[in-house]
Parts: sequence; structure tokens; C-alpha cells
Amino acid sequence: MYRVVIVEDDPMVSLLDRTYTEKDARFQVVQTFQNGQAALEWLTENPADLVILDVYMPLLTGFELLRMLRSRQIPVDAIMVTAANDPGMVDALLKMGVVDYLVKPFTCDRFQQALETFCRHRAAVTGEAVSQGALDRLFSPSDASVERGTPKGLQESTLERVRACLRAAPAEGVASETLSRQTNLSVVTVRRYVNYLVERGEASSTVNYDTGGRPCRLYRAVP
Repeated sequence: MYRVVIVEDDPMVSLLDRTYTEKDARFQVVQTFQNGQAALEWLTENPADLVILDVYMPLLTGFELLRMLRSRQIPVDAIMVTAANDPGMVDALLKMGVVDYLVKPFTCDRFQQALETFCRHRAAVTGEAVSQGALDRLFSPSDASVERGTPKGLQESTLERVRACLRAAPAEGVASETLSRQTNLSVVTVRRYVNYLVERGEASSTVNYDTGGRPCRLYRAVP
């Protein structure tokens, strides 16, 4: 059973995180904290597999906590759960190796998918040797996401990363090249995801002709 620590300063969200986590019998919530400093002190002395972590908290932010956990080489994975949808913050956290990034408000299904992503990650990297099959399952969409209608070849977790960047985009929209830098995906891959979101009505696109050069297509989230 995976040991989970929840770090969230909003008691209602903390309770929601716990409820959603314990719906999956593979997980046990062993501690909850309302600030990053208390969580750091506990995690330094006690083992955990996964920390579900908000970004903005008193005493020590989630970003600072994650950075300190990495610098101290404390072996715990992280799922970020936050209202922060700033592309720069998303980019920085993804580069620090978070398993998934959830933007509030989130659904139970999306939360469960983040847990499933963690399980696939653990399955891929646990053991004496990493198998190609385990890696394929890690980097391919889960069966659950396929059942929910996500096209083959698209990952729900990556879709959420693109959604977060679109939500944080300025009113005029954001170019696929910018999304590529923010998500660490190729421009071609980004366009596949944003075009899918446009088809679903979750995003819209316009062409900006005032670039002084080639026209540029801009994407934005649909409220």
C-alpha cells in the first residue's frame, strides 16, 4: 500500500484530497499538514511514497517544499493540487519531476487519473530492470482515459498540462511555440493537443496578422 501525505492549507480541499485518495485501496493517507514546514520536518524523519501538495501555503510554499525534498534526496513523488495556473510555475514544477499537476477545481475522475499516473510511474521504475512494456504503459494513455473518449495517442495528463497553460494565457491567446516551451513538448505535439481541445470546444483559435511577418495562430481556453 502506498503511503500518502497531504499538504494543503485549506481544510475543505484537504478533506476532499483525502476522500478521493482513499477511494483507491492502493493508497493510505498517513499524515495531513496545513503548511510546508511541518510537512518537511515530518518527511525528513518518516517514509512516504507520495505527497499531494498545494503550491501556495504559509511558512513554506509547495514549490519550496518540493525543492528542499529534492535537495535532501528524500525519495517521494509529488502530485501538485492548486489554483495556480501560471505557465511559468507549471513549467518549473514539471521540470522538478512532479507526477501530475491538478488545477482547482478538479473532478474525482481527474484526481483518480493522477493517482493512476503515479502507479504507472512506480511500476515502470520499480525492480531490477525497467521493461519496455512498463515504460510504454507509463507514457501511453491509460485504459480509463481511452474509455472516457480521449483519442488514442493523447494522454489525459498531458491534456491537463496544455489546459493549464491555456487557462493562464493572456486574453489575446498564446502561440503553439510558446506552449511548446511551457510544456516541454514539441510544437507538432502541442498542435495535436490544442486542435483536439478546439474540436471539443474547450479552446478557440484566431489568426494574428499584426506580427510584422508571417501570421501567427493564437489559442485560448474557452470559459
